[in-house]
Amino acid sequence: MVPAIKEQLYSFQGRVGALRNLWPVLKLVWNSGPLLMPPAIGLRLLAALVPLGALWVAKLIIDHVVHGSTENICWLLGCEFLLAVTGNICGRAIDYCDVRLADEFTREVSLRIMRHASKLDLQSFEDPVFYDKLERARVQATDRVGMLSGVGRLLQQSVTLIALAGGVIAYSPVLFLLLVLCVIPAFLGESHYAFVGYNLAHRLTPVRRELDYLRVLGTSKESAKEVKIFGLADYLRNRFDQLTGTVIRENKLLSTRRLAVGSALGMLGSSGYYSAYALLVYRAANGQMTVAELTFLGGALLGCANQLSMLFSTFASIADQALFLTDLVDFFAVKPRIRSRAHALPAPRPIRDGFEFRKVSFNYPGASRLVLNNLNFRIEAGERIALVGENGQGKTTLVKLVSRLYDPTSGMILLDGADLRDYDIDDLHREIGVIFQDFMRYDLPARDNIGVGRIGARDDDFLLHEAARKSGAYEVLNKLPKGLDQVLGRRFEGGVDLSGGEWQKLALARACLRDSQVLILDEPTASLDAAAEAEVFEQFAELTHDRTALFISHRLSTVKIADRIIVIEGGHVREQGTHNELLNHGGRYARLFELQAANYR
Repeated sequence: MVPAIKEQLYSFQGRVGALRNLWPVLKLVWNSGPLLMPPAIGLRLLAALVPLGALWVAKLIIDHVVHGSTENICWLLGCEFLLAVTGNICGRAIDYCDVRLADEFTREVSLRIMRHASKLDLQSFEDPVFYDKLERARVQATDRVGMLSGVGRLLQQSVTLIALAGGVIAYSPVLFLLLVLCVIPAFLGESHYAFVGYNLAHRLTPVRRELDYLRVLGTSKESAKEVKIFGLADYLRNRFDQLTGTVIRENKLLSTRRLAVGSALGMLGSSGYYSAYALLVYRAANGQMTVAELTFLGGALLGCANQLSMLFSTFASIADQALFLTDLVDFFAVKPRIRSRAHALPAPRPIRDGFEFRKVSFNYPGASRLVLNNLNFRIEAGERIALVGENGQGKTTLVKLVSRLYDPTSGMILLDGADLRDYDIDDLHREIGVIFQDFMRYDLPARDNIGVGRIGARDDDFLLHEAARKSGAYEVLNKLPKGLDQVLGRRFEGGVDLSGGEWQKLALARACLRDSQVLILDEPTASLDAAAEAEVFEQFAELTHDRTALFISHRLSTVKIADRIIVIEGGHVREQGTHNELLNHGGRYARLFELQAANYR
């Protein structure tokens, strides 16, 4: 088969196949506005019959005028007016329903995307291919709203076409067939270029994501300092200009071809209508039909031509939109690998035996290097463990495994003797509080920045202040004009920005607020000076005296509070013991401690 024909066949099959996406989306639309859908459908059916009624009444009026009869003429004029008013009211009511449904649909899709994204694995968000899919799915929440009214228009146009076609077919089926044959090429042409447009949009998704990123780099306060110091403004603008130039050239080429081919095929469709209309005029001129019949059939013929063209165009548009909906449907089809098993165990309350790493190895998806290699050690219940080691040795990965953001590639992690994978994941997460080094800075009120640690306590000012006191963030709150209700960050008007250390203290307050049996700090005090960090860890020691604690810190002077220090190197345990034991051992920890201590002499 010729490649061009193959491509066209594939595009048609792909478009028709994509229509299967309509059913789940229409169900979503119905669920979004169950009270709006029935009147929206009824209004479109009523509006679809108005053109035929108006043509028929116009024929009757012309018949009366030609025959010089005034009987019932007032009633007919009244009917004509009533039909016009009905069509106008239906149009406005349909627009109202469409706007309402679009709002409800946008909200429902956005909520479902957020809900589904929250259930997916962390590794999905670290995959660029997935991010492209997520971006396209997110766009569908707003950009595909037009498809909803398109489906309604398709229903309305179909009913109108059937009604008008009845009159044309009754007079001459050949005329109607001529119209159809002349419109089909235009439909196929539009359909083909719409499919090409979808492929182009799909291919340009990574480019558009890079454009969004460049736009942020060129305008955000986070990057403003380095953009100025390193003189990056011209580079960012030139890169943005280069990429947008590529997008514009691609779109221009497609639009030019679509314009040329579409115009030519559109002329073919017009020729079908005017050929049929010329035949009607010829027969009327020769007395083979009355003026009223010419008016009715001419109007029905024009209506059929317009409805056929719009019907095929609307169908092509819906099919194209359905192609884009493939991304939305595919996104919802992504299933998390890390999830609760059937009949999962509840998290142990209290934890009695603690965690055990048994021959645990791990490598990130797509990478062959083992970040953790045959790792074996225990964390006893109520024990405070400090993880020490150079960057890239697997400390943060170990934290992700304990909190079950990832599962081991091989081996197992036991909690109270049961595999971590046997526990209900949501229940397990309720018993683990983690503050990562790259913690979130929420551009929300201070109470939310602390309250996310235990969202149920968001409105309990006493608990929030207590958490702030334990983390050292109480002074930060006292400086804020509105206290807990002060919006933080610069994203919204009236927001107050904080220093890196102040943000970090608020993040630590989340850990203090978290009512969990296990607390994990993944080097969250990196922005604090040595004295402030020591104070935080002293408070942390008090907070965790009856809890299991795991923390990572590069300042070895702060890890002395740990019951046991574990040195991770090369993905396995190099040495472990108390601070004094490891110093006396004279191994890797002692050398690292001596190097840091030398900097303060």
